[in-house]
Amino acid sequence: MKKLVKIFKGLSSRLFPEDYSFIQPPEEILLWPEKRSPKKEKLRIVGGALRVVSNIHNPSITPFLPDPSVATGAAVIIAPGGSHTELWIDHEGYHVAEWLREKGVAAFVLKYRLANEPGSPYTVDEHALCDMQRAIRLVRSMARKWGLNKSAVGVMGFSAGGELAALAASRFDFGKSTEDKIDIESSYPNFQALIYPAGIDQLKVLKNSPPLFLLGGWLDDPEISEGISKIYLKYKRAGIFAEMYIYADAGHGFGVRKNDPAAVSKWPLRFEEWLGRCAFLRKKEMLVEQ
Repeated sequence: MKKLVKIFKGLSSRLFPEDYSFIQPPEEILLWPEKRSPKKEKLRIVGGALRVVSNIHNPSITPFLPDPSVATGAAVIIAPGGSHTELWIDHEGYHVAEWLREKGVAAFVLKYRLANEPGSPYTVDEHALCDMQRAIRLVRSMARKWGLNKSAVGVMGFSAGGELAALAASRFDFGKSTEDKIDIESSYPNFQALIYPAGIDQLKVLKNSPPLFLLGGWLDDPEISEGISKIYLKYKRAGIFAEMYIYADAGHGFGVRKNDPAAVSKWPLRFEEWLGRCAFLRKKEMLVEQ
């Protein structure tokens, strides 16, 4: 993981274009409002174009809900990357969510607790994963109000967020026996999209692992660019539907930005097509609150 931090910092030190206007995100929803911490988040701007968030003690989701006229019922919880020290919330979060919303897919940008931030009391397995699982449950608990299909709730993660999404796809339950109206919901993601995922060499494939969308760049560090193919083969051998894209002109951290190379800039379309082939874009079983 220390190697990943070094690689990512080197890549992210390049200035991004300043013509990508900030998306004003909707109001976020705390995962545990009753446990609100007084500690404040930190925000920095890279290249005048991208927001980077750290010091997260109040994990949350920010909903990007599509217009009902185009809504498909599908939902994606998005985990931005940042080596578990920070979150690149724009090009690996809000920009992606806005694109999905326009295509009728509800998107929820997750702010999760950061295990590698200096002095952090958190771990990936105990805290960040718990945040992702809670986000999945929360989205399902709001399915009626938001017009979602409970059987089409998946996860997407970038870099370190990809590690988190992969963990959620291998460590889940189908609801807890509790009076908490959120925790009674399943934490099982119906699909997973891992975008240049880090730290998943030991990923276990289960008999009921959700279908997998994999994406990366040939120019990325071999640990990631070659690791993606190994993950794909694990899923193929297990007979679980998986699709993989490796773009020759891309490295690490491209996300959704205006300066992405022409080919890799089309990756969201490939993801949308994949969701359709997996039958997650049907409007069946949608319950809209009256």
